[in-house]
Amino acid sequence: MENKLIYEELTYKIRGCLYKVHNELGRLCNEKQYGDALEGELKKEGIQHKREKILDKCFDVEKFGRNRVDFIVEDKIILELKTSNCLSKNDYFQCQRYLTSSGLRLALLVNFRSKRVVIKRVLNTKMYKNK
Repeated sequence: MENKLIYEELTYKIRGCLYKVHNELGRLCNEKQYGDALEGELKKEGIQHKREKILDKCFDVEKFGRNRVDFIVEDKIILELKTSNCLSKNDYFQCQRYLTSSGLRLALLVNFRSKRVVIKRVLNTKMYKNK
């Protein structure tokens, strides 16, 4: 059985941008500042992206705009940026919600607060349950 990462080449490029941003700004900025710097790096690398994209509603009576992702890269990968002491289950569940709503396969959950940037891959479990 082949054990290949989803979007391996693209995630490698994104990780490079994330490391550059963390090396440049350190760990004391806020999410918007990291987002600004990351957007600049993505543009430099020629990586197509949408920032603060609002996803479709998950259920009928949900108010529009509840699911707003930090970035969608190449219409393939969700980037969710955090600046907390540690990532939580709620952060993971948030990524799962975004993946379900968008129909995308992969999210990168990123925390800039640590000494080294933390990047977690989150798969859309609904797409892989029967495989």
